Amino acid sequence: MRAALLRDDSGLLNIEDVTIDKPLRNEVLIQTVASGLCHSDLHFIDGSWPAQYPMLLGHEAAGIVQAVGDDVAGIAPGDHVISCLSIYCGHCDRCLTGDSFLCSNRQLTADRAADSAPRLTDGEGMAITLFSGLGSFGGEMLVHPNAVVQSTPDRPGDRAALSGWGGTTGVGAVFKSAAVEAGSTVAVVGCGGVGISAIQGAHLVGARQIIAVDLEPKKLEWASQLGATHTVNPADGDPVAQVHELTGGGVDYSFECIGLKVTAEQAYGMIRPGGLATVIGMVPLGVNLEIPAADLFLNAKRLQGSLMGSNNFKVDMPRLCDLYLGGRLKLDEMVSRTITLDEINEGFDAMKSGDVVRSVIQY
Repeated sequence: MRAALLRDDSGLLNIEDVTIDKPLRNEVLIQTVASGLCHSDLHFIDGSWPAQYPMLLGHEAAGIVQAVGDDVAGIAPGDHVISCLSIYCGHCDRCLTGDSFLCSNRQLTADRAADSAPRLTDGEGMAITLFSGLGSFGGEMLVHPNAVVQSTPDRPGDRAALSGWGGTTGVGAVFKSAAVEAGSTVAVVGCGGVGISAIQGAHLVGARQIIAVDLEPKKLEWASQLGATHTVNPADGDPVAQVHELTGGGVDYSFECIGLKVTAEQAYGMIRPGGLATVIGMVPLGVNLEIPAADLFLNAKRLQGSLMGSNNFKVDMPRLCDLYLGGRLKLDEMVSRTITLDEINEGFDAMKSGDVVRSVIQY
């Protein structure tokens, strides 16, 4: 099959022919129908996060099951499925207490055993690293069954794919990680796919004031169309001061959706006493945040992270798809551009320039 491999730190993906193995007893072979381009992928392409070369990125995917291993139950050839990064074992203490997104055995579950043949190999027979056991920038995926959830044919592939990351992460951070209350005030820093999803989540729960913060006027316009009540552009002055002025003292909840030290600290600065700041973005490894420690006890301010929207994706993702089908979650408006696999580098260029909310590969 053809796939877009990350070979080095050049910032480009290479389209190559690769070989995919047959499914083992507990694996599922999927024909990829659609895959979203996510900023998380870009973190590995631009070197912000370390990569193990050669690497197949991509994780926002929808597809159709082609074959299953002998031990797979509940998933059959012909099923429509959506992938998710929150692969889980199902038997560790985290899984058994309802926090499968924090599974203690995720990597062991996602990967094949060390003594097994690799799932994917390149033209020279070298094993290809799959991003979190997925790798959707290719025509097929070979994954653990706990990496996918069944969908239905009436959920369009490109829209269903977005629910597997951007939707789950952004909406989930609002619904579950922060448990935003109706009538509250919210600031979202960074209005890419995840940020727009968080804005939609805040709108869905009934936040009365939703402030979108971004340097790109086009993104602020999109945010306004999809639920933001106010916009703040840091080019016009200190974004923290602007948020405090709009709210009369800060928001109840803030969400950082970029992954930078400065924006994470700004998100914390935007909350009022008793407020909660949630960092969703992938802040680079080794970067530490600096916040006024006295705020934590004098003003009862709180800072937390959110991993994949604290999801139980086998339940949450079908619900998000139903919100889309019911016209309440706007995914059509988030697909700015549909591209081919050969256009993937141009798709990431568009992401870097701020020209899109999401580009989606159609296979």
